Amino acid sequence: MGTTTQRRRPELAAFLRSRRARLTPADVGMAPGLRRRTPGLRREEVAQLSGVGVTWYTWLEQGRPINASPQVLDAIARTLRLEPPEREHLYRLAEVPFDPAPEHLTRRAGPEVQAVLDALEPLIAVVYNARYDVLATNAAYRDLFAVPRTVRIGVPNVLWTLFTVPEETCPVVHRDRELPLMVATLRSAYGRHVGEPAWEEYIRALSAASPHFARVWAGGEVTPPGPRVKTFRHEAVGELRMTSQSLSIDGMPECRIVVYTPADEDARMKVASLRERRQRLWPPTEEEEEEAEVVRQWNAENPAP
Repeated sequence: MGTTTQRRRPELAAFLRSRRARLTPADVGMAPGLRRRTPGLRREEVAQLSGVGVTWYTWLEQGRPINASPQVLDAIARTLRLEPPEREHLYRLAEVPFDPAPEHLTRRAGPEVQAVLDALEPLIAVVYNARYDVLATNAAYRDLFAVPRTVRIGVPNVLWTLFTVPEETCPVVHRDRELPLMVATLRSAYGRHVGEPAWEEYIRALSAASPHFARVWAGGEVTPPGPRVKTFRHEAVGELRMTSQSLSIDGMPECRIVVYTPADEDARMKVASLRERRQRLWPPTEEEEEEAEVVRQWNAENPAP
């Protein structure tokens, strides 16, 4: 059985040929020239447009064991009009560490994702990007948390809120234990964005706004997202123990749905109490009632197996 490199090189060669074949000279601003025996660009045209040697590119497309730099792969990706997932695939096949496109930071969730969050009720659900911007929430999340829009970055941000509110009003219990874990998760994502102005400004501004964050950030701890049991507090019901679970989202790189489920019966009852409180203080509109009735009817006609 061959090595990983030996298996990837033929796949790399086939991938480059298929991407080259789908382009025409007109696609890249070239004259059509003479009749072509095969569709797509020629190897020498890809090499010329990418600023690399024809022989080197030919060897790459033949799957020979040659090295490629990120700069060269980026040039080839631009020439071949690769979409972000295709660019990442190219990097993986060439065995070059992949770095997402600069300044890549998802800022909103579409209606399909919002529908998933709404369908998760009564569970508490939210969409975060890599730096804990709040991109979407369901009503159950808003029952428990209030995350104001952060003036400096234009969107609600959980870390900014938790590090800048007084400790006595912070919704996270065991703050000195939980907040460093969140910062360590942030640093895990930051490693993919070092030097990007949006990220560097975010870290600088939050460090200036919160000496506590600055101290934790300087510690250098790193950890990936993962399930945890956390304790929150709410002025109306007191403390709740909740289990968090992260789910990835297709088409939204570095974003995740975080779902909070009650960790015990006491928390379950308090979540229900918060929902009843919302319905009493802010009753649903007629349109929301109609949508809820459609869901109830569908559930009645399609019971779970």
